[in-house]
Amino acid sequence: MTTTHEAVTQYVVYRQAAGADFRATARLLDAFCRAVGPDVAITAIPVERVRAFVDGRGPVTRYWHRKQSTLRGFYRYAVSHRLVAHAPLSSIIPKQPPSFVPYLFTRDEVRRLLEATDRYRRGRFHLEPHTFRALLLLLYGAGLRIGEALRLTLADVDLPAALLTIRDTKFYKTRLVPIGPDLCGALRHYAERRAGGHALWAPESAFLVDRKGLPLRDGTVRQAFAQLRRCAGISRTDGAQYQPRLHDFRHAFAGHRLTAWYRAGADVQRLLPQLSTYLGHVSIAATQVYLTMTPELLREACIRFGHYADLEGAHAR
Repeated sequence: MTTTHEAVTQYVVYRQAAGADFRATARLLDAFCRAVGPDVAITAIPVERVRAFVDGRGPVTRYWHRKQSTLRGFYRYAVSHRLVAHAPLSSIIPKQPPSFVPYLFTRDEVRRLLEATDRYRRGRFHLEPHTFRALLLLLYGAGLRIGEALRLTLADVDLPAALLTIRDTKFYKTRLVPIGPDLCGALRHYAERRAGGHALWAPESAFLVDRKGLPLRDGTVRQAFAQLRRCAGISRTDGAQYQPRLHDFRHAFAGHRLTAWYRAGADVQRLLPQLSTYLGHVSIAATQVYLTMTPELLREACIRFGHYADLEGAHAR
């Protein structure tokens, strides 16, 4: 009899062999295994246990739909391979909650956050101001994901060439990210400060380190950012469930870049694929999630449309 763990392992291997980025889904299926019992026969899992895992506690969120979708794919595989006779999932699907709206930092807010790195700390955080500034500038100036920034090694940061090598990305790809002179200068300043500390200088050593010379930890950085945000007086006032996050710097990078292109009169549609590649997306559709419409962006788009309409009117005459 096939156990839940064996069935999940087979499914994950099957999907990864097809080239799917399955890390997040694999973690969710691992949580499902723990919830129902990894050694329990897949045919012996009570329907109530499966639905209890999906339902969780509290109101229905987008995470509910993610769990339902993940298990639907898993049980579709299990049924087709005759591991179970049917999927023990509810056929009643509640309406999805509204999509999460990211927070788009203004340029002034980015400046305030950078300035607050000198005074934000309360207690003993292992995150020095110059390190914090380097991290925020990587997220905002290069549009990196937080995990990508924290995984950078000394070998990945080629300052003479003004080039970052981003490895082990969300889609199992490595990409090269050129950086501008301002960001390159800021990272060079950080590297000089880093050299005076206790950090290792082997090529595989982490580029961003704490005051003990150890790689920055995700949890420490997020806790520090919550404190930094409060110190800078930046919070959401739109009733959203979450306050501004580190990942929102990536949204700000994309939104501000698009606004700058509009202002410069660039061919935005032609440049969008370049932005998508720079961000490490597999399609333009994925990039469009980051292009949150803001008053500033809307104004520039309207100006562009107005110029286009004037030209069309002139040709018609």
